[in-house]
Amino acid sequence: MLMGQSGDKIDAKNANWKFNGSMVEHFEEHVRKSVPLYQEGHELITKLSDYFVKEDSVCYELGSSAGTLTHKLAERHAFRDAKFVGIEIEKDMVRKANELYKSSNLSFICDDMTTVTLEKADLIVSYYTIQFIHPKLRQQLIDKIYNTLNWGGAFILYEKVRANDARFQDIISNLYMEYKLDQGYDAKEIISKAQSLKGVLEPFSTEGNIDMLKRAGFVDILSVQKYMNFEGFLVIK
Repeated sequence: MLMGQSGDKIDAKNANWKFNGSMVEHFEEHVRKSVPLYQEGHELITKLSDYFVKEDSVCYELGSSAGTLTHKLAERHAFRDAKFVGIEIEKDMVRKANELYKSSNLSFICDDMTTVTLEKADLIVSYYTIQFIHPKLRQQLIDKIYNTLNWGGAFILYEKVRANDARFQDIISNLYMEYKLDQGYDAKEIISKAQSLKGVLEPFSTEGNIDMLKRAGFVDILSVQKYMNFEGFLVIK
């Protein structure tokens, strides 16, 4: 059932948010307005990568969408003989990424991050992506990421997070709604987006994400960015 638009010329259907079709051409505009400190997160991740990318490194972004962050990482380390691979399940996004970004150390693969075979890697990034993986598959994916990393390698995980009790969740939800109004979205667009994400976006709490990382074997976990219900973690194997 078509609910209308979620803003930025993106159609919204009930419980059926998709990263293809009309979303592709307007993705960057929409996500920059929808996710607080989106650009700042990119900048921080590229700077953090300096501590982990070596001459022969393999580096992945899981859920690379239109390729912007993977490209920024590849560009920052263009002087190294490292390999940067964006993995994205939506073929429309992969097509767009390949149109926008071309370099010898960069590639984009259309595949499912939960089933794709990964080479041993020094850096794996997931930027607001694992929240869209069904919870029943999430621990298995984090286990795979842990096993893929070399010792001393890093997993940089950014996720939308739930608060740890109902009162805090109410406060944060209202603040985020006000944030989107401040970005120019109207109430109907905000409601349409929320309805389209039902059963598609399933955030865990900060503690839930940390518990999942620990179950996989990670010990060294640091929150490096937090604004309302959006958080980034640096996790070292």
